[in-house]
Amino acid sequence: MDGLVEFRTEDGVRVVVEGVEDEDGARLVSRGDGPARAARTFEDSLDGVRAAAAAALRVFRDGTLRPDSVELEFGVKLSAEAGAVIAKGSAEGHLVVKLSWSPEPSPTGPGAPDAAALS
Repeated sequence: MDGLVEFRTEDGVRVVVEGVEDEDGARLVSRGDGPARAARTFEDSLDGVRAAAAAALRVFRDGTLRPDSVELEFGVKLSAEAGAVIAKGSAEGHLVVKLSWSPEPSPTGPGAPDAAALS
């Protein structure tokens, strides 16, 4: 298990998360008096993830696909030095995108007026 990292929210609430190994395999080690303290607030640590989500939403909403809804799922790891990092899922960064479209109501489908009743 990786070491624990303590973040503070902008409201001063303590958030403790399991830390992650960096790319070199080094681990953050606390001094024995509790979790290592992050240099950034919890909200500041998530700024990069928020920016990535906003950029992805722009790509899918402004393009030719025009889905009715876009759902993004990021795997996020937190580190005391780097803040939030989009986590690797196998060999690539972890991002799941779900796009959906509602079917257009058919003029002859359920709920449409009966042609015989209109005559």
